[in-house]
Amino acid sequence: MAGRRRAWSIGVVGLGLLLPLAGCGGTPADSARTEVQQLLDRRSAALLHHDETAYGATGTRTEYTRLRALPLASWAYRVTAVHRTSSGATADADLGYRVAGYDKAPVDARRTLTLGRTADGRWYVTADRPAKDTGQQLWDQGLVTAVRGTHSLVLGTGRPAAQLRRYATLADRAVPAVSRAWGTDWSRHVVVLVPRSLQGMAGLLGSPAANYRGIAAVTTGEAGGSGTAPADRVVVNPEAYAILGDLGKQVVLTHETTHVATRAHTTAATPLWLSEGYADWIGYLGTGRTPTEAAPELTRAVQDGHPPTRLPTDKDFGFTSDPAELAQAYEGGWLACRMIADHWGTARLGAFYRAVGTHEKRPGAVEDALKKVLGTTPGAFTEQWRQYVREQLIRSE
Repeated sequence: MAGRRRAWSIGVVGLGLLLPLAGCGGTPADSARTEVQQLLDRRSAALLHHDETAYGATGTRTEYTRLRALPLASWAYRVTAVHRTSSGATADADLGYRVAGYDKAPVDARRTLTLGRTADGRWYVTADRPAKDTGQQLWDQGLVTAVRGTHSLVLGTGRPAAQLRRYATLADRAVPAVSRAWGTDWSRHVVVLVPRSLQGMAGLLGSPAANYRGIAAVTTGEAGGSGTAPADRVVVNPEAYAILGDLGKQVVLTHETTHVATRAHTTAATPLWLSEGYADWIGYLGTGRTPTEAAPELTRAVQDGHPPTRLPTDKDFGFTSDPAELAQAYEGGWLACRMIADHWGTARLGAFYRAVGTHEKRPGAVEDALKKVLGTTPGAFTEQWRQYVREQLIRSE
């Protein structure tokens, strides 16, 4: 099952080790912060210029080794605080970086850097970690391998390039498939992150692994797409993804690529039955999958005499929901979008999606789009959907 995430921990400072840097007037603290900022500026410049010797002069080379395959357009720290410890200091910093050719604005990440000091008073970096209660970056998990596709960039850890190329092949198929259905008013490229494990996926998303068990992938990004945000990231759960067949793997990446394409028109007003259903609708286009094959859980419920009485709510899509109920939510959303395409046409389906997203808030958004684009009401639409579900999922005897 594919998933969604509308948006983009380690290191505990012992209070007993904190020592004030500032004396009267705070000048020593200001001096330390300036010195650390200058150190990180040199470190950033060395990374961008692929100067390993200069980078090593600023401290540990671990990040350089792990990052050297990442195509960076920018990389910069802004130090926000410096705290003395018994062995040196820690620095709080905001890191901003852009992947060349993909990010229109920097990805923001809060970091905690551990610092040592030489006998002559020069600072150096001994560790660079995610700030407490923040998600990891891919290089925090190991050496990053990068594979470029025609329309994709796949970044992975703990996986050979040959395996990552298979992800790039599927992503390269997904991009034109999405453009054919949605249109070309989007970036038409995708960034895919492939961590080593489910635990690695959870680390990137800053959430418990249990939330994503059985979820093959999620997409992170800025809802409502300002056009000046970092590129969305498709984050793969390699454990769930590995058990899918070839068709399932393609459907998942096409589904997630649809989220990338529709991001600018997906707002707080867009219900999950629409955003997830539309992504599944494009994902299944041209696959030949019948409704009963693509919606097995809902088929079982309908054939057992328990057809849905309402469209799925956002709560139904919670990753912590019962797996069967979660599957039914996705399948119900897919059938709603499929019904719109069948009865009103694919162009109207896209127009309906965009019309809902023009609203800033949920109340009235779907109702208004149903009236203006489809010429119907919520009650009539829901009843039509219920009938459609029964027709599509009850096998003829």
